[in-house]
Amino acid sequence: MRTNRISVQSALGLSLLVLGLNSARADLPADTIGQTTLAFPAEPHRAFIVDVEFESFVAGRITVVDPDQKRVLGMVPTGFAAPSALSHDGKLIYAADIWYSRGTRGTRTDVLTAWDTSTLSPAWEVLIPNKRAESLTQRYGLKTSGDDRFVYVYNFTPSTSVTVVDTQSKAVTSEIAIPGCVLNYPIGKRRFASLCGDGSLQVVTINDEGKETARSRTPFFDPNAEKLVERAVNVDDTYYFTTTTTGTVRGVDFSGDAPKILPSWSLVNDEEKKAGWAPGGWQLMAVAPKLNRLYVLMHDAHEPMKWEDPSTFIWAYDLKTGKKIATLEAPAPIWSMQATGDDKPLLLGADVQGGLQIFDLKTNQHTGAMAKVAKTATQVMSY
Repeated sequence: MRTNRISVQSALGLSLLVLGLNSARADLPADTIGQTTLAFPAEPHRAFIVDVEFESFVAGRITVVDPDQKRVLGMVPTGFAAPSALSHDGKLIYAADIWYSRGTRGTRTDVLTAWDTSTLSPAWEVLIPNKRAESLTQRYGLKTSGDDRFVYVYNFTPSTSVTVVDTQSKAVTSEIAIPGCVLNYPIGKRRFASLCGDGSLQVVTINDEGKETARSRTPFFDPNAEKLVERAVNVDDTYYFTTTTTGTVRGVDFSGDAPKILPSWSLVNDEEKKAGWAPGGWQLMAVAPKLNRLYVLMHDAHEPMKWEDPSTFIWAYDLKTGKKIATLEAPAPIWSMQATGDDKPLLLGADVQGGLQIFDLKTNQHTGAMAKVAKTATQVMSY
């Protein structure tokens, strides 16, 4: 009898509790999730860390950070190994996403997504051909024209092409074949270049409708003599490439009607070359335009098959003279670098531990680090 009495009392109490909870739930307002709006224009040193999440590789992210305050400001989710780019006006982040209907399999959807840099919310998107190159991200897999009118998406199937997206009509305007060539290096408002396997540079011109109107080829280097890294850096329409075999910097000025090949120069002297010094890394170079300086990750025991390995050593060069002017050293090996474009620039290096190493380029001093801002940071973007 005692057990029955307890059971009845428990059941009655539970019923009253449920009724009370239902009544309380009806009276409470719905929960909302707060959202912080980031400042616009952005701080000069705001940076965007492209994380491909190599351990799973299904989806990635872009982590937004303030390296001065060493704060994470937010995050943008992206698709599989999505190349990303910032608009010149600072308003949008572009990502060329790949999604599968079953996560890792099923129907493939390629989409160019434009994210608002203040709210970190999607502003608009455009379906693009299912051809976007599937590789570790790099600067010139996705870029905008100089006036932000067009976005260029590099394709690899393994034939190569560039999808042109009009940001005004929010539509694909054309797909331009670039057989035997890779990537898209924007030139001014209506041109882009690609680096070709025969050692030439191909330049494609488009019109205001996003259609090809002209193309040309210019000999650039001898692919049988040296390995030129396609991951260049640029100051406006001048691009700088380096070789891993000889440590030679090769520049090209695209601002004229035809590309102007600039005099080449070496990253290392004879003594340094004999000691084994050579460039290496993923995004292995950065440029600070206001200082007119080039920064290169360097290996002190370079091995031919390990040139993409990270390094703690960064050498700084004057772009006018080609002379080495400083050596920077990070406390952790860096894989990818970016320098901010202001007159008090920072060098931001993504290290192999998921952190961000920070240098003041006015003094060439290491000023700190941010730990665990990414898992596999392949690219750092900034203004």
